[in-house]
Amino acid sequence: MSQLQHGQKEDGLFPRTPLLNGNDVDAKRRELLQYFHATFDRYESLFEVLSGDEAYYKKPISLRHPLIFYFGHTATFFINKFLLAGLIEQRIDPRLESMFAVGVDEMSWDDLDDARYAWPTVAEVAEYRDKVRAVVDSVIRTTSFSLPIGWKDPFWAVVMGIEHERIHLETSSVLMRQHALNYVQPHPAWRPCETHGEPPPNTLVDIPAGKVVLGRSFDEPIYGWDNEYGEHRAEVPAFRAARTLVTNREYLDFVDAGGYADDTVWDEEGLGWRRYARAEHPSFWVSAANGWRLRLLSEEVAMRWDWPVEVNCLEAQAFCRWKARATGLPVRLPTEDEWNRLYDHAGLGDVPPDAVASANLHLDHGASSCPVTQFAHGDLFDVVGNVWQWCETPTYPFDGFDVHPIYDDFTTPTFDDRHNIIKGGSWISAGNASRHASRYAFRRHFFQHAGFRYIVSDVPVTNPASTYETDALLSQYAEFHYGDEVFGVPNFPQALAEIGIDAHRRLGNGQFRRALDLGCATGRASFELARAFERVVGIDFSARFIQAGAKLAETGVLRYTLADEGDLVSYHERRLDALGLAETAARVEFWQGDACNLKDVFVGFDLILAANLIDRLYSPRRFLADVGRRLNPGGLLLLASPYTWLEEHTKREEWVGGFKKDGESYTTLDGLKDLLSAEYELVQGPQAVPFVIRETRRKHQHTLSELTIWRRT
Repeated sequence: MSQLQHGQKEDGLFPRTPLLNGNDVDAKRRELLQYFHATFDRYESLFEVLSGDEAYYKKPISLRHPLIFYFGHTATFFINKFLLAGLIEQRIDPRLESMFAVGVDEMSWDDLDDARYAWPTVAEVAEYRDKVRAVVDSVIRTTSFSLPIGWKDPFWAVVMGIEHERIHLETSSVLMRQHALNYVQPHPAWRPCETHGEPPPNTLVDIPAGKVVLGRSFDEPIYGWDNEYGEHRAEVPAFRAARTLVTNREYLDFVDAGGYADDTVWDEEGLGWRRYARAEHPSFWVSAANGWRLRLLSEEVAMRWDWPVEVNCLEAQAFCRWKARATGLPVRLPTEDEWNRLYDHAGLGDVPPDAVASANLHLDHGASSCPVTQFAHGDLFDVVGNVWQWCETPTYPFDGFDVHPIYDDFTTPTFDDRHNIIKGGSWISAGNASRHASRYAFRRHFFQHAGFRYIVSDVPVTNPASTYETDALLSQYAEFHYGDEVFGVPNFPQALAEIGIDAHRRLGNGQFRRALDLGCATGRASFELARAFERVVGIDFSARFIQAGAKLAETGVLRYTLADEGDLVSYHERRLDALGLAETAARVEFWQGDACNLKDVFVGFDLILAANLIDRLYSPRRFLADVGRRLNPGGLLLLASPYTWLEEHTKREEWVGGFKKDGESYTTLDGLKDLLSAEYELVQGPQAVPFVIRETRRKHQHTLSELTIWRRT
């Protein structure tokens, strides 16, 4: 296959992320088509590095899925997001689209248990990708849109899918690099840099004090991820910075000094990882009889001593502590603000649209790192490019942060003080990932194409992350689930769980093994059901809701702010032990999922609760047709809803009721009876269950949800 076929333009450059403004819609279609196909081609060419089908199914590391998942995941992402954006109406393959939807990080709601999956063949996934390619191509060619394409426009999802695939160029290539050598092979489109030698001694450069202003406006005409938006300002005191990234040669001093066996230079988290991994040297270093070798994407080579060392954040921090002790200087990683001072000091800008990058970025200079002195940026080198650079700063939201309505799990799951910011991009960072505004974050023990630069500063690190959840909608639901009783109305999820448990004792199958809480939100009903059931699974479409439930299960504590009036907020802490639920946490698990397209593994339940769910689904009829196979015979299905049917959530033809049929009023209860009567018996209800949602201290929303209980025959 030619280089052009592997996603390059005629000028040899991998296309840059496009501007989303202009006056010519047809020209923009052509540009987006090229951007899509180049990205899709390049991603598929990466998988040609694998030596055979077996390589797709052997996990390179236990904390990630096998590569067959990633081969399908990026394609599935297009379909799932296009459905949410209203760009398409039909799935291609519901089974694959549930299997490949979630599972890219070790979040508690990601399912990394391969025993639960019958993975499709490589040929099946390749065929699926071809079908997705055709769908995306058609959407770009035929869907009406206007310029500029904005954050809230459905067509934003097109660029979102392309940029998402570019992210996975990085994550998938790292996994391939972690694979055994017999599972990979050299590839002409993925040739590494050939230049190497001995590095000069690293020295320090004075970086003057200055102001950093970060954050993007929502009307900026270029794609961005949610954590880039908002505003952040900081005054950064002067510091000194290493002229180059830390090289393999400089890091060797730490290894030779016994740094990996010296507990005093590792923090508690680092010690835990080091002992678990049995680490004695960087992961990509290979000890050989004739000296150190370096593992690249698809081969081992003699050590490149003047290339940047690639380590996780914990290793970088341990090196800095060792360096500080050895030199007597306050050596550490830069904060995100300090890294941005380096960027401003160097006078850098983003990768040009039609010229080779003056940094090892965007696949412009081969498929590997290169010598740390190849790209000068003022009196520094590699301020951007070569490898990502670890920062001391855990990721956090800028003021004015908002989640995108069709991708709420891009950043919010990382607001946990466990994911640190990486900046600057690597040799494979392309599109959005190559831009200055990008803010990616990874678990501190994860590997990327990432290294580090150290700084010298007496200024202590202060992290802006808050222990209090400030997302308005999440906080509202946290209070709804775990807050104080209002106006004498009992807690809604607790009341539903109690009604369900009582009904199951009287009317169910007599088994209390497993319950499913669909649309669990922040999880109160899941914990309450676990008072009676041996195991409860909570599933919600929203990752940030799931995160709150998972945090409660793990720590027993949830903190959040609530709007009181105007800019005034109040701070709240809720504890499982105070609610009498601490002992139930071990019997609850939370997963992210689509109620209309659940994974096949979610079966065998004795009770299923769907609270305030059906009138928010894009296909409630599909949900009702499917849910029966997940319920054991004699099990109970609890449906509660205020029946607030809105076309913004559910197309009118999908409404279960709430309209005229044959000239007569046709209620949702009528529809439920028609849809469920063949498989279920209505055994309790309808009954009204009230609930109150707090908006501000003096404004509350009072609603009645109609509960019906159905027994599967």
